Amino acid sequence: MRTNARLFWGLAAFFALMAVIYTVWSVIDPFTGSVEWAGTFALSLSAVLAAFIGFYLGKVYTAQGGETPEDRLDANIDDGDAESGFFSPWSWWPIVLAASAALVFLGLAVGIWVAFIGLAFGVIGLVGWVYEYYRGLFAR
Repeated sequence: MRTNARLFWGLAAFFALMAVIYTVWSVIDPFTGSVEWAGTFALSLSAVLAAFIGFYLGKVYTAQGGETPEDRLDANIDDGDAESGFFSPWSWWPIVLAASAALVFLGLAVGIWVAFIGLAFGVIGLVGWVYEYYRGLFAR
C-alpha cells in the first residue's frame, strides 16, 4: 500500500509539472499567445485527483498498522490471495443480465420502448440470479 501511495504521489507531481509546462508552452506559442484552458484544466485536475488517491492510500496504510504482502520482500503470492466471494461457474443469469443491459443501452440509442423490454429482462435476470440456489438441482 505504501508503494501504491508513493506511485500516486509521483503521478500527481508529474501531472502538476506537465500542467505548468503546458501552460507556459501555450502562452509562449506565437499563434495563440494565451492560455489554452482545456488542457491546463485537465492536467491540473489529473494532478489533484492523483494526489487525492495518494493521500487516501497513505492514510489507509498508516491506519491499518501493518504492511500488506505487496510491501514485503519476503511475501509469497498466496499471502495476498483474499477470498473474493462465491461465484457459480454454471450460472447463466449473468449472461441474461448483460443482454438486458445491452438492450437498455440500445433502447437509449434507438427507441425508448426497447429500454423497457431490457428493464423487464433485467428484473427477471436479477431475480433468477438471486434465487438460483433456492430451487432446482442446487437448492439448499
